[in-house]
Amino acid sequence: MAFRSECPNMKAMNLHEKTTTRTLEIGGMTCGACVAHVEKVLKAAPGVRDARANLATERAEIDLAPDADLAALARLLEAEDYPPRRQTLEIGVGGMMCGACVAHVEKALKKIPGVLAASANLATHRATVEVLSGAVDYATLAAAIRAEDYEPSPIEAQNHALADRAAEAALLRRNVWLAAAGAAPVVALEMGAHLSPAFASWTHRALGHDTAMVVAAALTTFVLAFPGRRFFQLGFNSLKRGAPDMNALVALGAGAAYLYSLLATFAPNLLPEGARHSYFESAAAIVAFILFGRWLESRARGRAAEAIAGLARLQPKTAHIRRESATRDLPVEEAQIGDLIEIRPGEPIPVDGVVVEGASHVDESLISGESLPVAKKPGEKLVGGAVNQDGFLLMRAEKVGEGTALAGIVRLVESAQGAKLPIQALADKVTAIFVPVVLALSALTFALWMILGPQPALALALVNAVNVLIIACPCAMGLATPAALMTGSGRGAELGILFRRGDALQRLAEIKTLAFDKTGTLTLGKPGLAEIAPASGHAEDDILALAAAVEARSEHPLARALVDAARARGMNLPEVEAFAYQPGLGVSGLVGARKIAVGSAELMAALGADVSNFADVDREQAGRGASVFFIAVDGVTAGLFALADPPRPQAAAAVAALKKLGVATAMLTGDRTATARAIGENVGIDDIRAGLKPEGKVAVLAELSERGPVGFVGDGVNDAPALAAADVGLAMGAGTEIARNSAEVVLVGSNPEKVATAVRLSRAVLRNIKQNLAWAFGYNIVLIPVAMGALYPLNGTLLNPAFGAAAMALSSLFVLGNALRLRAFRG
Repeated sequence: MAFRSECPNMKAMNLHEKTTTRTLEIGGMTCGACVAHVEKVLKAAPGVRDARANLATERAEIDLAPDADLAALARLLEAEDYPPRRQTLEIGVGGMMCGACVAHVEKALKKIPGVLAASANLATHRATVEVLSGAVDYATLAAAIRAEDYEPSPIEAQNHALADRAAEAALLRRNVWLAAAGAAPVVALEMGAHLSPAFASWTHRALGHDTAMVVAAALTTFVLAFPGRRFFQLGFNSLKRGAPDMNALVALGAGAAYLYSLLATFAPNLLPEGARHSYFESAAAIVAFILFGRWLESRARGRAAEAIAGLARLQPKTAHIRRESATRDLPVEEAQIGDLIEIRPGEPIPVDGVVVEGASHVDESLISGESLPVAKKPGEKLVGGAVNQDGFLLMRAEKVGEGTALAGIVRLVESAQGAKLPIQALADKVTAIFVPVVLALSALTFALWMILGPQPALALALVNAVNVLIIACPCAMGLATPAALMTGSGRGAELGILFRRGDALQRLAEIKTLAFDKTGTLTLGKPGLAEIAPASGHAEDDILALAAAVEARSEHPLARALVDAARARGMNLPEVEAFAYQPGLGVSGLVGARKIAVGSAELMAALGADVSNFADVDREQAGRGASVFFIAVDGVTAGLFALADPPRPQAAAAVAALKKLGVATAMLTGDRTATARAIGENVGIDDIRAGLKPEGKVAVLAELSERGPVGFVGDGVNDAPALAAADVGLAMGAGTEIARNSAEVVLVGSNPEKVATAVRLSRAVLRNIKQNLAWAFGYNIVLIPVAMGALYPLNGTLLNPAFGAAAMALSSLFVLGNALRLRAFRG
């Protein structure tokens, strides 16, 4: 294992050269070759430092320099026939009183990167803004309007991303019906005559051969010119650019069959006598089958994206906000930090905050994946999107808008879905050259059949060349990884498992050892004071007050336990000066003129304070699994505190589940060996390392990595060095602090069983990706030679282009269908 590190020069460069990441929704990408071309075009553009396109999400993430021009990038992509999607946003604008106000608002909006056009209306007090989808949101527009001293307000709008997908699926559905209506009679005329002599006799009597061919030509022309026009427009433009894609293969295949059939029908003398066959049914059926496949593919992509849409729908539209001694129903976008918000039984919680009045149970399952409702009382945290069940709650808003946990979860899922996994590297290399190779193979097939094939060589050469163009499927290779990643990461979000980086999913699947922090991870993290043992000449309350005063400055769970115990006794804590924290040892400070130190036996030894008088109590409490701290006053030991932090109820099951998966477990803690062993052995961990400072945990991870990739599970606060050093860092949290910068995976809530669930999910996704890639590569490796006519010398079999089109469409659908199975993952 190689520990992750950053080059100092790279850090400095990033600090001085600010890079912003923008997301564009891009149309026209239909295969892996399209993805490669879009990335190539973007990376070559001025101001672009990096770009990552994703076929499944139909988006591109672009890292931009400060001087980059998004509108210019949009024009560049449009010129390449990959137009960024646009959307129209409406926003209310208060305070406009004249034409000059309108001009000011429009000018401010047009300055925003990603805004293409803006128009304000004085009569309706609204602004209509055309933007690049994904590049601009409501908050950005509102900030620009507010900067000009006008008041923005939200207007109820559709979910544009879902609306765009629905519109695309509706258009494809209509084109499928049109193509089917045109192709069905052509196929019946051509294939029916071959399959049924009676049908052939009837059509000959009713229409005559020439009339039947004219009808077939007219219907095929309709299919190609109307529902199939997109393939020719996009395909020929990609050929002009020298970057052929899937559309080019379809356009060339269907177009060649169509033009050849026109010659055979209307100018047969231009062809050899034995080659005067028409293939109208193939040209029409190719378009109909592929449109049908694209329609089903569009619907499947929509289902794969439902996880994010479902999370977004958790956000309520309105909030009952108390202002100026009255409660008003206002759009949730208008909620501000500090607002008092009423939540009635059965209603969703609009923003993140804290309960100030009332008691209830809250269903947080759709946020955290935890099935049981959580009791809430004053002082308890509330997460936006959870549902209040049976009581009235009054909350104070602490995070609103993009700062809420729900918004953060959506961002993390979107980021993970847009990532590229290492396993995708091979597919990317193949798809980058796939279409040119297919074109070359098609040309080679035509030439070989013309040279070596039996008569009518021209007709056979054409059919097999078209087969190669039609049956090849780069779409399946392009979708294999992102479709599974998109579905799997979305399902993970529903279970409370958030992948901050997509590549972490693959690393987690390959993990060999998982090391746990103890306090707050394997234990409840809410220890209680079990015993106070004061030294001679000191009182319990005195040393507790001194220790709690110093520990009040610390964030450690054991420190909070001392503070809670002091406050439970009604103590007023004295002021502390010169507070200092020594990682892995303890804390110190001045209380009045006295030097107070609270911490481990190692800290006492460093101060020269003797703890031998407490050896019996120390040994007894450590054997029970309690953590023991000492207090020194002016360098002399004044007492001992024993704090018991029991294991979480799910800890033993989590460790057992990991062992069943073949993952070794370890526990790394700063606590003493006796205490660590009492907890570790209780939950079934074999490798227990105690007395570790933060740098010691990093060293142990390096040692464990010799067995293979290693992960570390901690609370994301005190364990930042270990989380950053491990191959995969998994941070456990209660859901309101999900941006754990040191971890790649965030487990919402505090259930350690989610660690095993995350491993199982990552393995399921990686297994799904491997299945998809095996299918995609295997399909092309096997069927392209068949399309070239490899079976002809053996049994005289040649593929009909219409069946080739059906096989190509089914190939992509297999990949998407296989990926969608991950939605049923239960953990």
